[in-house]
Amino acid sequence: MVKTITPFSTRAKEGATDAPLGDFVNVDQNITSVADVGHYDINTGRLTGVPTSDRVFIAYEKQDEIANGGTAIAPSANADGSWPLSMVGYNDIVLAIKPSNGGNCAISAIMGPDSNSFMGLTPVNPAALLKGCIDRNSVSDVGFDTLVYDGTESLTADVWNIFMIEGRLANQDLLQFSITNNSGGISTIETAFVRFV
Repeated sequence: MVKTITPFSTRAKEGATDAPLGDFVNVDQNITSVADVGHYDINTGRLTGVPTSDRVFIAYEKQDEIANGGTAIAPSANADGSWPLSMVGYNDIVLAIKPSNGGNCAISAIMGPDSNSFMGLTPVNPAALLKGCIDRNSVSDVGFDTLVYDGTESLTADVWNIFMIEGRLANQDLLQFSITNNSGGISTIETAFVRFV
């Protein structure tokens, strides 16, 4: 505790006098930590927690025998209800792809299915390339750009090929990835994701 002078005494506050008297009051000098755990929805009364980074890969999926030129959409329907991905409250995402046949593939971030809403809006344009303005510091380039598209990424077979995507998909709801097999043969494609706050 620290004592500090007040401009008027408690007696002045009570109306006994209007002259500044130099009273001292105790001022608490302790630091109190506060944890933000989320907020309560005013309509439902449910607590919505603050997102934390995923500790392990989520939405693991294996799609068998994708033909050359065929596309795997990930994540698709998973038993854990993790599809499509929500990046609301997250900044970065890691995409992991494990093909059984090495070679090129095209990878893009797309809008999820129109059977789901985008933050309450429905219908959405399903499988459309995600677009946005991501450079918050530039005023000269304000056009909408494709957020993630790589037409010829070479993948190694039977190992996890891991890609970090920083900031480009922050707060994107209803997120899926389109992975087109251009390896020249049939490939089984496994995918998984980790999100970071």
